[in-house]
Amino acid sequence: MPNSASAKKRLRQNETRRQHNRVHRSDLRTSLRRVLEAIEAYQAARAEDGDADAALATVNSAYIVAQKKLDKAGSKNLIHRNKAARTKSRLQARIKKAKA
Repeated sequence: MPNSASAKKRLRQNETRRQHNRVHRSDLRTSLRRVLEAIEAYQAARAEDGDADAALATVNSAYIVAQKKLDKAGSKNLIHRNKAARTKSRLQARIKKAKA
């Protein structure tokens, strides 16, 4: 337990920041999951001769949202900026592989 006033304030600030980071990290993971689900739906649509064009548009829009969130999280030190770049690269590779 903190004893000084500054330590008490620091504890409050840490808790507030932890909650804030937790929300944004969860949102980031959700957007990454949506991209992966969209890629799977696109592959299924191609395999079943479904509406692949609409599925591809969904993949692209989901990737753009995830890319923005990754860049912002990297710039705000929520995750390391190299991890953000690596994740974007891996997502892009998966999208490219799904298109092939």
